[in-house]
Amino acid sequence: MKARDELRVSTIRLALSAVRNSEIDRRRELTDEEVTEVLARESKRRREAIEGAEKARRPDVADRERSELEILSEYLPRQLSEEEIEAIAREVIAETGAAGPKDRGRVMGALMQRLRGRADGKMVGQVVERILQS
Repeated sequence: MKARDELRVSTIRLALSAVRNSEIDRRRELTDEEVTEVLARESKRRREAIEGAEKARRPDVADRERSELEILSEYLPRQLSEEEIEAIAREVIAETGAAGPKDRGRVMGALMQRLRGRADGKMVGQVVERILQS
């Protein structure tokens, strides 16, 4: 606030508001893991808004959403790379005994529990599908 960075202040206020709303919904204070989930959800909303703004040819809106996403990312755990996700996915596939694409749901459930907050579900789904196809 002292630096007069209005974008950062408004982004942090929106994130805190989302955390407070989640606390109200659950009628208790959130754990650190739950706060991370809320921030991840807010980040996902920003990524979707960026896609929508780009489709609508609104670069000004997309740039603002990208800036907000960068600010939120500072408060989230480091996101895993595609290679790291693939290595963990192969472990989970071996543990669950998945044989093909029909086992995708079982693999995704176990894998997302392990990757909670550290990877985008869309990317994880793509990696799992690619592995199960081959």
